[in-house]
Amino acid sequence: MWKRIIPILFITRFGISQVTLADTAAEARVMVSVHYASGWTGGDMVNRYGYFNLVGFSSGYKFRNNWFVLGDANFMFGSRVKIPALLDGLKDSFGNITDVNGDPATVSILARGIALNAQIGKIIPCNKKNKNSGIMVHLGTGYLNHRIRIETQTQVVPLIELDYKKGYDRLTTGISTTQFLGYSYLPKNGFYNFYGGIYAIEGFTKNRRTIFFDEPSVPVSTNTRLDIIVGLKIGWYIPFYTTQKDYYIEY
Repeated sequence: MWKRIIPILFITRFGISQVTLADTAAEARVMVSVHYASGWTGGDMVNRYGYFNLVGFSSGYKFRNNWFVLGDANFMFGSRVKIPALLDGLKDSFGNITDVNGDPATVSILARGIALNAQIGKIIPCNKKNKNSGIMVHLGTGYLNHRIRIETQTQVVPLIELDYKKGYDRLTTGISTTQFLGYSYLPKNGFYNFYGGIYAIEGFTKNRRTIFFDEPSVPVSTNTRLDIIVGLKIGWYIPFYTTQKDYYIEY
């Protein structure tokens, strides 16, 4: 009896050990990600702001041929505003801005913005064993909004409250284009799904205020601006897989 069983076990074991996946690449259909990006300014924007941070999320759909579409939303924030005399007209002889009670107020001048994009791109595999990982490139168009945020915490400074802030905030909006070049890592199974690379945003924007209170005698430009942001982006995303596996057994 053992003489019959042993060959069967040997053949079974050998056969299983030779199971090979003809195409094991799981295909991510839906990708949802969160990301962080650095942001160095250029163009007309460099005269108004310094470094930005960008945090946001995106969601997209990846087709079987590795083309994908996605949309993303980014919140931009920074602390370097290059208009040092912005609130000089509100300072007293001691250099203080006073609140409604006559006390020196703590006023923060910050940079804020929003970037929304719709994009199309492709993942170019670098390894035949995992067709979802590889060089990632995409480009698109969207909306760019940036402004100066003036904060007084719990103090009330009448001349920079409510609608008065609009005279100082330099609200600027317009359409934009964006590009990304990097690497996407999407293993068949695993928690570590990420991408990273370089990106650029070019905004074709305009000033949306008709007067700047700190420069009341200077006409506000109505020309189209070129606002540029470039930097590094890294994100982690959760893919949803549909997998097709073709097994074959060799003896």
